[in-house]
Amino acid sequence: MKKNLLGMTAADLCQVVVELGEKEFRGRQIARWIYCNGVKEIGQMANLPAQFREKLASGYTVGRASILNLSQSKDRTFKLLLELADGESVESVGMLYSDRFSCCVSTQAGCPVGCVFCATGAGGYQRNLAAGEIAGQVLAVQEAGHKESLAEVNGRVSHVVFMGMGEPLLNYEATLKAVHLINSEMGIGMRNITISTIGYVPGIYRLAEEHLQLTLAVSLHAADEALRRKLVPGMTRYSLKDIIQACRDYIKTTGRRVTFEYCLLNRINDSREDAERLVALLKGLNCHVNLIPYNSFPGNVYKKPEKVKIDEFRQILEEVGINVTRRAQKGAGIQAACGQLRGQRNL
Repeated sequence: MKKNLLGMTAADLCQVVVELGEKEFRGRQIARWIYCNGVKEIGQMANLPAQFREKLASGYTVGRASILNLSQSKDRTFKLLLELADGESVESVGMLYSDRFSCCVSTQAGCPVGCVFCATGAGGYQRNLAAGEIAGQVLAVQEAGHKESLAEVNGRVSHVVFMGMGEPLLNYEATLKAVHLINSEMGIGMRNITISTIGYVPGIYRLAEEHLQLTLAVSLHAADEALRRKLVPGMTRYSLKDIIQACRDYIKTTGRRVTFEYCLLNRINDSREDAERLVALLKGLNCHVNLIPYNSFPGNVYKKPEKVKIDEFRQILEEVGINVTRRAQKGAGIQAACGQLRGQRNL
């Protein structure tokens, strides 16, 4: 079986070419072809000698996923269904804003956490993704954005959020390597990268020790222990107290503000009392709260609160000085919004 070049750093590629009898600089050339130019075939690497391209292709492949389907919404958000080498499929999202081209990537095929309001968990868990499969989603989104004239002609993905299918910190090594590939090889600033976790405490502590300038986003969805256990059944081993303490320690270690994500569910976690409990939970933390009105998917019973309830919830947080944003709903019409990714065909 051929080895994948996608997922290797420039240093890794330099080692590969030296072992094949070529000069080290050829490895850096290959890295630029893969991560900057987005080539899918070794034969497209025009500045490599033809004989070396043939030799390289005999044992290696670029290993990009195939785009099975592209769906586009009116707001120019688009979703890709990607087929991986073993036939598994994942979804990635491209989001066009006035000031940035953002990409949402998946880290697992399916998800083992099973949040009750999330479409990904409803489909079960298949496996972790490799670093190249994660980073390759950025390349696929960028390619699709250009091909479909969804991005500016010279526009490149500028922001990456690890908020797609799966729990990134349960696939720690591959997630971290993908972060470094996206930053070092693709040239996307570390401050423009966000990792979202449902609250996997060991992963938060481990990430803190990396001292990276990325953004950590922690999905709470409830400030009441019993309710959170009901909504997030796959992460009950860590209490809200454990998660908040991990976040305090993360802030102390890194000096970085933490974002808390809170999906608002009608008559479930959207009351004044819920907001006041959240205020008490986050007291004294250097944080930002991102309110996410629920995005429905077929077969789910939950609903989005009315605007007046969302505004009231937000006001309670702002009155005590908590920075709050309400996430703009993008891509809901093509099932590309938060919580809607399923990675299944024929949906």
